[in-house]
Amino acid sequence: MPEDILSRRGPMIDDRIRGFPAGHSAMPLNDICTTGWKPYDGRMSLPLISLDRDAFRGNVESMMSYVRGQGIEIAPHAKTPMSTALAAELLAAGAWGTTVADIRQASVMLKAGFRRLILANEIGGRAAAQRLAALLAGHPEAELHVFVDSVELVTALRSTWSARRDLPALGLLVELGSGRAGARTLAAALQIADTALAAETPRFRLSGLACYEGAAATGDSIEAARKIGDLVGSMNALLGHVRGRIGPQRPLIVTAGGSLYFDMVVKGLKPATAADGNSRLVLRSGAIFFHDHGIYERGLRALDDRSGLVIDGEVKAAASAFRPALRLWAEVLSCPEAGLAICGMGLRDVAMDQGLPRPLAVYRDGRKLCDAGGAEVVKLNDQHAFLRLPGTWHAAIGDVMEFGISHPCTCLDRHVIVYGLDSDRTVTAAYLTSFG
Repeated sequence: MPEDILSRRGPMIDDRIRGFPAGHSAMPLNDICTTGWKPYDGRMSLPLISLDRDAFRGNVESMMSYVRGQGIEIAPHAKTPMSTALAAELLAAGAWGTTVADIRQASVMLKAGFRRLILANEIGGRAAAQRLAALLAGHPEAELHVFVDSVELVTALRSTWSARRDLPALGLLVELGSGRAGARTLAAALQIADTALAAETPRFRLSGLACYEGAAATGDSIEAARKIGDLVGSMNALLGHVRGRIGPQRPLIVTAGGSLYFDMVVKGLKPATAADGNSRLVLRSGAIFFHDHGIYERGLRALDDRSGLVIDGEVKAAASAFRPALRLWAEVLSCPEAGLAICGMGLRDVAMDQGLPRPLAVYRDGRKLCDAGGAEVVKLNDQHAFLRLPGTWHAAIGDVMEFGISHPCTCLDRHVIVYGLDSDRTVTAAYLTSFG
């Protein structure tokens, strides 16, 4: 468990940061929770991003209940919020560890006191191996497992670890892949595993197997199911071959599920890992804890069409077990023609790679005016969102718009602070991000 991140007062924050009121004196990050600010009352500088804390807690409870009920583990991917405080909340809720995407993210988490990490990506070659070693030399208590999908990377890591005596043990996770990185055949994966096994020392070991099924998916649900099924089948075969090489007693990690298809990999991998007896199935899903009004909304409906979630022994609708927790807030800057409002929010503030933001509600003079039904974001440029309005609704200059987002991972990385809101949309927390 990392040190108590949430109890620190944190760094000084001022009005150079989105959301912080213009002209307000600087204050420690964690003192923001005492201000009573609301993103719609005119004090906070807009645009900003917020987290519905009740929705987030409910999502954590739902996902952790699912994981516990399945008898598996989860190491949520930290790249979604890159917030050590939010990652700490997930650990406190029962997460087995934390997932990162690169060496820099590993540094963020290690320096915040996290100890068990999955680095769910290949890192490069010999120079990258030396950079990883330089980081881990300062964290002798770290438990890190890194993806490998080539003999070259195994060799580079082994060379680096054999040349030093100041490094913690490193675990290698052989990655099978489809659509992204990862060995493309069982034979290639076995060659990588055999190379790792032949090079093992007490501080350098094969620790398990990995895949990312989300990269195998396509827009066609039947094809996606086939491709994910093929990948999962190859993982099961690889587990059997590796187990035959190392014997029955040695623990292994089998990790997947960093996507909206985690139910499919659990269904496909859990029987084999349970039968193995010494394999731990670890999901890596991270964005599910935040949900959204776009890709995850659609994805959970698709999950329900497949089977729903088994939580506490009952099949429950994923679409109702999780709630969107993130919002963008922006002001109406201009109404230059009938049926059009331009808000002060653009590509620098919100992503559109998985869909445009969705207008949810309108606030005027510090109170909610109405829901934003019928309004639609039709275009974004750098710092403007173009809203097409229904004929019965007339926006006013200075109205505050609340938006839902699509794809948490590519929205959060635009923001230094995520403002945590209570049920009446008052700021009760401020989460610093570390996107670098």
